[in-house]
Amino acid sequence: MERSDSSMPHATQPSTAAAAPAITTRSPSSGAAGTVVTLTGTGFTNATAVKFGGALSASFTVVSATGITAVAPAGAGTVQITVTTPDGTSNGVGFTYTIATPTISSLAPNQGSVEGGNAVMLTGTGFTGATSVRFGTLAAAFTVVSDTQVTAIAPAVPAVPVGPVNVTITTPGGTSAGIPYTYVAVPVLGSVAPAQGPLAGGNSVTLSGTGFTGTTSVRFGVNAAIAFTVVSATQLTAVVPTGGPGPVAVMVTTPGGTSSQAVSYYYLGAPVLNSVIPGSGQVGGGNSVTLTGANLLQATAVRFGSTAATAYTTLSATEIRATVPPGVSGTVPVNVTTPGGTSNSVAYLYLSTPVVVGLVPDRGPSAGGNTVTVTGSGLTYTTAVLFGSVSAGFSVVSDTQLTTTAPPGAVGAATVTVVTPGGTSIGVPYTRFGSPAI
Repeated sequence: MERSDSSMPHATQPSTAAAAPAITTRSPSSGAAGTVVTLTGTGFTNATAVKFGGALSASFTVVSATGITAVAPAGAGTVQITVTTPDGTSNGVGFTYTIATPTISSLAPNQGSVEGGNAVMLTGTGFTGATSVRFGTLAAAFTVVSDTQVTAIAPAVPAVPVGPVNVTITTPGGTSAGIPYTYVAVPVLGSVAPAQGPLAGGNSVTLSGTGFTGTTSVRFGVNAAIAFTVVSATQLTAVVPTGGPGPVAVMVTTPGGTSSQAVSYYYLGAPVLNSVIPGSGQVGGGNSVTLTGANLLQATAVRFGSTAATAYTTLSATEIRATVPPGVSGTVPVNVTTPGGTSNSVAYLYLSTPVVVGLVPDRGPSAGGNTVTVTGSGLTYTTAVLFGSVSAGFSVVSDTQLTTTAPPGAVGAATVTVVTPGGTSIGVPYTRFGSPAI
């Protein structure tokens, strides 16, 4: 019968558990936040975390099973660096934080109003633990966003000079080198010329004042200028937007702020013409007419066709008195121009001087009462027929003919003339004879 000998020794089975990672060296052994540290050791494959004390490295790279590079997170004093893998956490090796002097690489924006109050973003390194941000000698309120970014509120400048100051940041590591920030004066607007124009806008005006360099906006009331050009620190030109009617405040904005002076621009309605009285006159001009309408104040021109009036006087917003310039026979449009634009047109008729070529009959009784036919040209607008200085009744038949009733008069020759707005014709003779004696 076989017997089992339980006292015989059993073969030992090999262990399958992997060893936890181990760190043998680190380089460098000290530095500021952001320092790249190289770790050497074993078991680094599949590393899931690298810690500097209790802080995780924001970035690490497994180079091999025996090497890792890791970026030191923010920290202070001496901490233990450890590596964690699925097989466990390594031993710790010491790393001592040193505090670097902060550096500022840029400011955004790098200029602002002397009134301060605007936010400025500082970008650089070593901002952790910042204790002070200064604009020149003035302390600013600030917030540390990260080790590389701080937002600060630019303080007001209590007394100009306007210009650059050095912005610095102070941490336990020291005070940074300064980077310039420029204080800009609030713009001052003195005048706008011309200070009025049409509701439709589109006209160009010149703004005069100070502090216009870097202008970012020109506004007419609530509306931005269509375009503007900075000519110099004391002058800019702007294209007026649509607006009105009435006055609006003009404002200029620069990095230094917005002008606050009460400078007005007036939007004017376009002029309107209703009539010209009288509506006709001689081609030689020189006669006076009255134009009626609306928005006629500040008229800059009165035109008869393409010819400017010899003279004109604005009597009110609804009336202008003008002296008609010479023209040619026919109808021309009359219009008025003001800073608000150019009016609609009304018609004015230039008339040639009438011409009388014959009378039929050319004689009659001294008692008058007989009908005389007058022939010629330019007779349509006849206003009077004169036998000598005596006015006679008449009826216009056409531009070349009218009939008139001879008035009584002395025996002998009398000169017949025709009067129109175009002038008075050259006279032709008419002879009166007495009644025959019995």
